[in-house]
Amino acid sequence: MNMRVEQYQWSAAGGWDPQLRSTNLGAAAQLVLLFGSPRLVSVQEYLTQVRQAFPNAHVFGCSTGGEIQGPRVCDGTLALTAVAFGHSRVAIARARIDSVDASSVAGEQLIRQLDPHGLRHVFVLSEGLRVNGSDLVTGINAALPPGVSASGGFAADGTFLERTHVWCDGEPEQATAIALGFYGDRLHIGLSVTTGWRPFGPDRVITKSRKNVLYEFDGRPALALYKQYLGEHAAGLPPTGLMFPLELCVGPHKNRVLRALLAVDEKEQSITYAGNVPEGSYARFMMGQIEDLIGGALKAAKVSLDNLRGQQPSLSLLVSCGARRMVLKQRVDEEVEAVRDVLGEATPLTGFYSYGEIGPLEAGDPPELHNETMSITSVAEV
Repeated sequence: MNMRVEQYQWSAAGGWDPQLRSTNLGAAAQLVLLFGSPRLVSVQEYLTQVRQAFPNAHVFGCSTGGEIQGPRVCDGTLALTAVAFGHSRVAIARARIDSVDASSVAGEQLIRQLDPHGLRHVFVLSEGLRVNGSDLVTGINAALPPGVSASGGFAADGTFLERTHVWCDGEPEQATAIALGFYGDRLHIGLSVTTGWRPFGPDRVITKSRKNVLYEFDGRPALALYKQYLGEHAAGLPPTGLMFPLELCVGPHKNRVLRALLAVDEKEQSITYAGNVPEGSYARFMMGQIEDLIGGALKAAKVSLDNLRGQQPSLSLLVSCGARRMVLKQRVDEEVEAVRDVLGEATPLTGFYSYGEIGPLEAGDPPELHNETMSITSVAEV
């Protein structure tokens, strides 16, 4: 028997739908993916219900900027996906992030806790605010065994930007990263990360920066130049900056990754991003339109399916950036529906809107930190 999946969702209006007691997996489930509000998950009643329904499963998940379950995006719910593998297994790991400067150490410690023998893929979830995402991914890459891929994302807190949480067989935690290791020769993993954002303006050189704080492009104050490009949208900074991410050209393969704007400093004329912006990197501004972002999600689904090399996914995990949701607004369901149209209605979808995404740009590449992308991790067991 191959991989089996059941999905449930809790809402204030209807409770669990369907009822957890209707489960056929029960004690056979090895994994429960749970995405939602920490204000709900921290209520002991709900955790008790989940553990009673799936007593042998690892419970793994995070707080969100919106829950993805099937073709819908919801808020204030608990999105639960129970998985029983036929020929594979999973293991978990946890690492505290003692400080933002210790993010790389936490990433390395997290991966080294997993037994490398038979490890195929690692799905990582991290606290989303008290971490340097670039450094966390650097630590992950330092410890990943050869041939093992990684993907994942950073927990969110809606649009509040106050507190994010992860949970891993316990109560919700802050300042923590968690990992889910997938093991088994019969597992196939299809990964993809795509954007859909359009460039506007030329490539520029970052001439002064420190970690994730950008001070100068081409020797000119970064914020002044950014405002020049944004025009009337500059009055709404920093929130409007999420609709105009920065694209970096990084690494030996000159991969292009996106960075989301977090804050601006008028006095220093600097911009703070949700990931490192190294000096000497080429960068350009980007902008988004609804049809472009939906097209990006469609492309991500096609790449994920192609990377499975003919296998139909038994489950697909979607991590999409909260900034994309800001642009899509009432049409946010359409980017998830685009994924379903490619992967097929029989493929269970789950996931969340995030403060950052993790994944390789091309199959076989090491994972990168991304912002404002759609990341897909499709799993098949044959």
